Amino acid sequence: MTAEVDLLTGALLVLAGFATAFINVMAGGGSAVSLMILEPMLGANVANATNRVAIACANILGTANFARERLVPWKLSYSLVIPAMIGTGAGAWVATRVSNEQMRTAFAVVLIGVALSVLFKPSAWLAERVEPRLGWWGRAAAFLAIGFYGGFIQVGVGFLLITGLVLGCGLDLVRGSAAKMFMIACYTVLAVGIFALADQINWVVGLVMAIGNSTGAYFGSRLAIQKGAGMIRWLLAIASIGVAIRMLLF
Repeated sequence: MTAEVDLLTGALLVLAGFATAFINVMAGGGSAVSLMILEPMLGANVANATNRVAIACANILGTANFARERLVPWKLSYSLVIPAMIGTGAGAWVATRVSNEQMRTAFAVVLIGVALSVLFKPSAWLAERVEPRLGWWGRAAAFLAIGFYGGFIQVGVGFLLITGLVLGCGLDLVRGSAAKMFMIACYTVLAVGIFALADQINWVVGLVMAIGNSTGAYFGSRLAIQKGAGMIRWLLAIASIGVAIRMLLF
């Protein structure tokens, strides 16, 4: 599926892509920005699918930035990306067939819980390393479910990933952000393939937005590395509340 994009629309897509990726790197929920632009243009299903093209490009570049600083916990990331990708395949398949309204409401409640935890229990999020709360099977089940959600709707999946990586696996926020980007890069490539087979991707729009996404991911990952967990914590709380309100009210 393709469509022409005029200069003004292209500029808007690039700016939206930049904001989306920057927010996603620093916290999560950036897809709420891109989908607000894409939904009126393409319709909900095609917007949901097209958004993944730019997300894949941004997270590949962001992962490379973190990797250059040796901040990606590769061993843990490899072990978790497999169940996440299995979940993603199932979620993306379901997304080509059903509505997502009930899942949006449930996820908004989860986001509010994440924001409250970040604000009122900062020690769990700011420590350089915390004791993992989940064993291997618990992690596999959690990331299978997170992958399903990511494949299904994507919006805000970064919140679930960062929560699982920090509270469930014991990473600090910076390394958790690095692992999050690697995992999203891997499973989004799979999701793109599934949506492409269903002919639900507008490739021109997706690739134009990817220009902004890639730039936003570069600057966002550099800032995350420089400023560390403290800044990420506040952005995570603000973005969680903002996306939850949007999901519940708009």
